[in-house]
Amino acid sequence: MSSIKETQEEIVSEFEILGDDKESTIFYIMELGNSLESFPEEERKEENLIKGCQSKVWLIADEVGGKVHYQADSNTDITKGLISLLIRVLNDRSPEEILESELNFIEKIGMGSIIGSQRSNGLASMIKQMKLYAFAFQTKQNA
Repeated sequence: MSSIKETQEEIVSEFEILGDDKESTIFYIMELGNSLESFPEEERKEENLIKGCQSKVWLIADEVGGKVHYQADSNTDITKGLISLLIRVLNDRSPEEILESELNFIEKIGMGSIIGSQRSNGLASMIKQMKLYAFAFQTKQNA
């Protein structure tokens, strides 16, 4: 499995191919959302919604063999694509790896200018929630 750094570099390369074509980039992000694991219907509840997102984003996490496994969904295609990128980078990693990760691919692909400030805030909320899950699992492992 690639490291977090390597996975981020792969994503940056994919987006570089699209160049400055904002429309293609947005379409690509929306397409990425289709790669998400199907989200359990019973988990679409208030407590699994990420606070601070304009759209509805549900996120759950389980610990599988010492690694954090995320599942997510959203009611909008672009947000679903964004969370799928985060899952691609952080999924099935140890809590320590997730907590220590510097997610620089977001900046490198110019995501802020593509999605605007409202969605950028939501993206920050998604990252925060994913790191909170990792922290909870780390705390449980060290207990």
